[in-house]
Amino acid sequence: MTEKKKKLEFNIIKNDPTEGHGGFGVGSLSLDNVSPVIIDVQEGEASIEIGAMHARSAVERGIKFLKTKEEVPNGKPYWLIWVTIDRKAEGTYYAGVTACEMTVDRSIRRGYKSLPEHVNRMDKSIKRHIIVDHMDGKSKKILAEFLQNHDAGMWERSSEQLKADLQV
Repeated sequence: MTEKKKKLEFNIIKNDPTEGHGGFGVGSLSLDNVSPVIIDVQEGEASIEIGAMHARSAVERGIKFLKTKEEVPNGKPYWLIWVTIDRKAEGTYYAGVTACEMTVDRSIRRGYKSLPEHVNRMDKSIKRHIIVDHMDGKSKKILAEFLQNHDAGMWERSSEQLKADLQV
C-alpha cells in the first residue's frame, strides 16, 4: 500500500488576536503567516519545512552548527528562505521573502549557519522586506519557480521588487 505524500502549504493567515482590545501584545509581530522554505542547491529542489521554524528541519536535525563556514569545508549548500504571506484587497501575496545561507556535511554531522542572521532575516521577512539579492542565480531560479508553482496568483500579486530580485 502506498501512502500519498502530504503536500505542505504555506501557513494560513489567522485573524489578528489583538484586534479590538488594545491590550497585551498590541504591535507585536505574529509568526502565523511565516513559513520556512529550504532550497537544496545541488538537487535543485525547494520545499516548505515547518520544522525549520525551530531549527528542526530534516536538513538541520542531528547536525552541530559551527560559527564559521571554513570549519565545514565540504558542506552541502542550502538556503533557508523565510516567506511571509499577507493579504490585500486583491488577495494573498508573498509580502516578505528573505534568504539565509546554510551548509551541512552529513558525514561529519557538522554544518554552518549564522543563528543571528537566521533570526534577523525572519524578523525582516515578517516586516515585509525582500532580501534575496545575495543568492546565487541557480537558487534564485529555484525559489522563483517554487513560489510561482505553489500559487501563481500570489506570485502575480507580489511586489515588483521580489520578481526583479529573483530574475536571473
